[in-house]
Amino acid sequence: MNPPYAFAITIAQPLADAVETLRAALAAEQMGIVSEVDMQATLKAKLGLDSSPQRLLGLCSPRIAHALVSAEPDIAALLPCGGSIAEPTPGRTRIVLQDPRVILQASGSTQAEVRDALEQARTAVQRVTQR
Repeated sequence: MNPPYAFAITIAQPLADAVETLRAALAAEQMGIVSEVDMQATLKAKLGLDSSPQRLLGLCSPRIAHALVSAEPDIAALLPCGGSIAEPTPGRTRIVLQDPRVILQASGSTQAEVRDALEQARTAVQRVTQR
């Protein structure tokens, strides 16, 4: 089930394999992972907590990011799109990718260029989670 702010899918792969599957699906859409935080390691190191494998992701399409920032420079504060990949059960990984419309709603932009670029991003993210 998708939360109202994201697209989600659960796949039968361990996290490391699922990350590579996600990278390939994103690359097919001319997108990529531009930042990655190992939440499991961070929670252990900073708070002493044990948790299941999880990573926070920053996703970006250089073409779409350029179009957005060209139309509205301050929208860069809302980039990249967020994502999460977690393996709460061994061998089953949940991928959750932010719906780019969240950026449109947060920005309040009425510019056609912004709306069009974010709709392109949304279509690409949907395809990634439907592979």
